[in-house]
Formats: sequence, structure tokens, C-alpha cells
Amino acid sequence: MIEPDSQAKASDTGPSLEETGLAESTDRLMRASLSRLTFGLSPAAMILSYVDWLTSVAVSPGKQAVLVHKALKKQLRLALWASQSALDPEAAPCIEPLPQDRRFRDPAWRRFPFNLLYQSFLLQQQWWYNATTGLAGLSPHHEQALEFGARQLLDTVSPANFLLTNPRVLDKTLATGGANLRWGAEQFADDWQRQLRGEKPAGAEQFVPGEAVAVTPGQVVYRNHLIELIQYAPATDQVHPEPVLIVPAWIMKYYILDLSPDNSLVRHLVGQGHTVFMISWRNPTGEDRDIGLDDYRRLGIMESLAMIESICPGAPVHGVGYCLGGTLLAIAGATLARDGDPRLASMTLLAAQTDFREAGELMLFIDDKQLSFLEDTMWAQGVLDTKQMAGAFQLLRSNDLIWSRLISEYLLGEHRPLNDLMAWNADATRMPYRMHSEYLRRLFLDNDLAEGRFQVEGRPVTVSDIRVPIFAVGTEWDHVAPWRSTYKIHLLADTPTLTFLLTSGGHNVGIVCPPTDAKRHYRMATTTEGEAYVDPDTWLARTPQNAGSWWPAWQGWLAAHSGGLQPPPAMGSADYPPLYEAPGRYVLMD
Repeated sequence: MIEPDSQAKASDTGPSLEETGLAESTDRLMRASLSRLTFGLSPAAMILSYVDWLTSVAVSPGKQAVLVHKALKKQLRLALWASQSALDPEAAPCIEPLPQDRRFRDPAWRRFPFNLLYQSFLLQQQWWYNATTGLAGLSPHHEQALEFGARQLLDTVSPANFLLTNPRVLDKTLATGGANLRWGAEQFADDWQRQLRGEKPAGAEQFVPGEAVAVTPGQVVYRNHLIELIQYAPATDQVHPEPVLIVPAWIMKYYILDLSPDNSLVRHLVGQGHTVFMISWRNPTGEDRDIGLDDYRRLGIMESLAMIESICPGAPVHGVGYCLGGTLLAIAGATLARDGDPRLASMTLLAAQTDFREAGELMLFIDDKQLSFLEDTMWAQGVLDTKQMAGAFQLLRSNDLIWSRLISEYLLGEHRPLNDLMAWNADATRMPYRMHSEYLRRLFLDNDLAEGRFQVEGRPVTVSDIRVPIFAVGTEWDHVAPWRSTYKIHLLADTPTLTFLLTSGGHNVGIVCPPTDAKRHYRMATTTEGEAYVDPDTWLARTPQNAGSWWPAWQGWLAAHSGGLQPPPAMGSADYPPLYEAPGRYVLMD
């Protein structure tokens, strides 16, 4: 018989499952495998949202009565409108689509019975919005997730998505004798085969970086494991002494800011007498799993500043950051300010957030359970795969990026050739496990930067320490960084002047805004130190709209914060001569 003490000793003779980490590894592999079936969405997070809503409805008889009343009222409203429209085909609809909903704009939807179909769908969509919002005690996060999920499910059964209920598709089918369906089937088969083979969309081969896009002349003057630093050749005899460093988002490749020659922001800047440097991020692999957010700051921005200082000694730098690159630039700028480092002359944030408390519908994918699930996926792979990121962004704009494409290409048979921006959008990059986990948890979930808890080198940094002039750009229809979220820089910055510009377009199209595009418009206003805070809606109402591109207005701001013209600097420096021609090698990595 074994005594209790002896039994304890016997059980301690070898490491336990917990000590070896085998149990945790097994659990993480299980969740990572499950994520492939759920497209990276946590089943636990979705179930919790549904249960929270269901229990809130169950204990709200008043809300139930209101929903029943609304359902009956909408049915009566539809019946009355149907009888009216039968007598008067020009009768105004009983419900209008939301401003961004373009599915039912074609006049063919006014014909019977398609008018009844789409009106019924919109009324049902409105009822489900009422059903998933306004419940006392329902978590705001769960409410937003349920409303978003209900909208996504309804969009899958929209009458616009099916052959027999879409008048445009029926008209096209009759006109072509069904050829449009054959064209669509061929297009679907080609897209599906390319997807299985991991190939880019048809036509992307026409936009190879260095051949059709990313062709502004320049040299790679520095390279480390994470970046290549491109210095662009001057296009004028005289340049402003302060160079411009552009920090793009590493979620995609840098050349959105150097697309075709006629819509390249880089070419526009060098043509106006600016010395421009660009960071080109490496496309990480599973071997880069342990690269963290601070590595991006240190190896990206800080080493670029050191290199620029060797090329343009004594000249402060205009820092420009786009999307994630802008957030990283704000962190680097706050660190420089904290340490008394004067190397920044100004800071420009393009569709970049510094306060993530109201970061739009992307926050629907950010909570503890969802992040834990996503971290397990990245842990197993070492990186966040491009398909997983693309899927999340497509869900945010499913009508534009999923269903409209299904209708136009697969039902109408109207294949739209790729343009340079579409080809760039298909040239995605991966995200290292550690960096993306830190970014989502510390910034999105915990909002550490805005709330003074974000630490660099063991000490906190804050945006309020930044004293250089700031120029912030938001875009009207941004689904990644909503403009009211980017506007919150007003609550964080304590700089002498802060200029905010709101431009037409979305997250990408709004930034790529060449002066030749007369259809664009923007609003711009500057806040000086000591002025009272103005909320975004008041700012929008009182700030006049200007026609055209915002690029010239921003370039004028840069010039006003720069010194007099002088001869351009050499390409590279004596210690770091140019390595090879732009666009470099990292941008070509798959």
C-alpha cells in the first residue's frame, strides 16, 4: 500500500501536461483548426452575442409588443403602397434605401413585381434593425455585432442576388439569349481556379511594381530585415530642405502611394520640390512570428530617421503616416517628444487612428474571445494570412465587395478590367503573430495609446507630448478608420496648430486623389492652441466644402512649414551608398 506522501512523490516524478505546455498547445491547435471552418470568427463570441440578445428580448415584453406592432404596421404599409402603385406606377416608394445602398437604383426595379420584392426586403431589413437595437441591458458590443450579423444574413437573400428576382439580370438574359450567364460561369470558374492556386486576379500581371506602378525614379538607400528605405530622385532643381518620410501601412504594400504616374502621391510631392523617402515593408513569413510592434517602430521609423539624417544632416523631417503607418508614426512621434528628440518638423496622419474607442465596425471583430481565437490561428501559422484579413474587410463592405461583384460579373457577365488600385488591393501582405496580437490588444482592445498606458522602452508615451504641427486627413466613407474616429486626434494632441481635412471617398480612394480628378471635394480647417474643442458634426456643418483634390492644399501646408529652396541632397550618403533601383526587392515578395 502506498502512503499518501509516497503517492504525491510518485506523481511528481515526471512533468505534468500543464508543465510541458502540451495541454495548452493541444487546445490552441484545436481552436486554430476550428478557425478555418469559421473564417477566423470565434463561435463563442458569436454565441454570447446571440444569447445576450435572446435573453434581453425574452425579459422585455414591451419590446416584443413594439416589434409585433411594427411588423403589422409595415405589412399594412406595404399593402397600401402596393395598391397605390398598381394605379400609379410613378408613386413614390414607401421606403427608400440607405444613401450608400446602390442595389435598387436601376429604374427596372420600379416595375411590378420587382418593386414589391425590393420594398418588402427593405422593410424587413428595417424591422430587423429595430429588433436588434434599443434593448435595455444589451451589451453595446453585442448589439452592434447582432445588428451587423443580421444585416449580413439579410444581404445574402437580397432579391438583387438572384436571377429570377433581379430585373436587370432578367433583361440582360433575354437580350443576350443567356450568353451573360455563360460569360459569368466562365468568369466564376477562372476566379475559382485562381483562388485554389493562390494566384492573383486576371489582369494583375499588367500592374507589376517597377513596370506599370511604383515607377517614380529612386534608389533603395538602406535595407534591414524589416524595411527597404527608398529615396526618390529630385524632379526640380531646387528643393525644400526638410525631407518627407512616408510610413505606409504594412498590411498592404507601399505603392498605393506611388501607383501609376498620373495618380502617384510620391510623384506629386517630388514634382513640387520635396525630397521624399518611402518605407517599403518586408512581407513577413512564419519565421518572422516573433517580430513585435516595437520592432516596426525601431527597425522601421527610427532607423529610417537615422539614415535620412546621414543624407540630409541637420534637417528635421516631415513625417507622413498612412493607416497603421500613421498610428505607428504617432507612437514614434510621441516617443521622440518624450525624449526631447527634435528630428520631426511636422506630422501628417492619413486615415490613421490614435484613439480606437470608436473605431467603427472593425471593432465588431475585436473582443477578448475573438482576439484569443485569432491569436491561436496566428500562433499555429506564425502570421495572419492575407485571405483572413481580406475576408474581414470584405464583410465590412459586403454590398460593394461581395454581392455587387457577384451580380455584375457572375449574373450580368460584365467583367470589369482591373485598374491599378484594384491590382494593388489584390497584392496583400501577411502580419506577424506577435506584432498583430500586440496591435489589436494594446491599441484596438485596450486603447492604451489614447489612455496613457502605451509604453515604449519601459516608459509610457502620449500623443499630447507632441508639439510639432499636425495635419490629419479623414475620408468620408472610410470603413477601416471612420473619419469621426480620426477626428479624435483633437482630443489627444496639444500642438500649437492642428489642421484637419475631410475628403470625399473611402479609405483608399479618398487618399489616392490626384489633382486631375475634378469630381473630388474636401473640407479643411485649422485649430490653434487655446481654441475650444468643436465636435465633429459641428465641424462638418461649419466648414465649407472645396472642389477638387486635397493634395495641393496639403502640399501648400507642407511648403508653409518648410524652409527656403536649395539644391537637392545626394542620393544616399558616403557611408550608405544606394543599393539598387526603386521599387526595390521587398515589394516584389509574395
